[in-house]
Amino acid sequence: MKAKNASFYLTAAMLMTTWGSHAASGASGGPASSTPQEVFDGMRRSFQAEKAKGVHARYQWELSGPNGGQWWIDVNDGTFKMGTGKIGNPSVTFLTSDKSWVALSNGTLGGKWAFFTGRLKIRGDKGLARKLDEIFP
Repeated sequence: MKAKNASFYLTAAMLMTTWGSHAASGASGGPASSTPQEVFDGMRRSFQAEKAKGVHARYQWELSGPNGGQWWIDVNDGTFKMGTGKIGNPSVTFLTSDKSWVALSNGTLGGKWAFFTGRLKIRGDKGLARKLDEIFP
């Protein structure tokens, strides 16, 4: 069981390191986002259809805080839909605060630090969580 836990934490750390470094470069190519909605708007613009071919994943975000809420993305073989609220049977769920999500996306909060300090929790398929960075660079 310890080996499984270590593998999970290593996978999560690699995901968050990659995610943080891509976010620091500015996913939308514009100024840093200041609200979760701006982050998701930037993700919408950065979608890479060729990287999403063959991918079937449902991502859910549950963000606490004054600008928090629920967002989802449904990736289906090179296409995606995005919205607010809950999506049924998510493949991956990200739980964090509105401020932490914006900071992670802007690269001002390190993914490893957020994960290991409990500011970010990831439920579900870690492989699909890592794939998010390729699909929405």
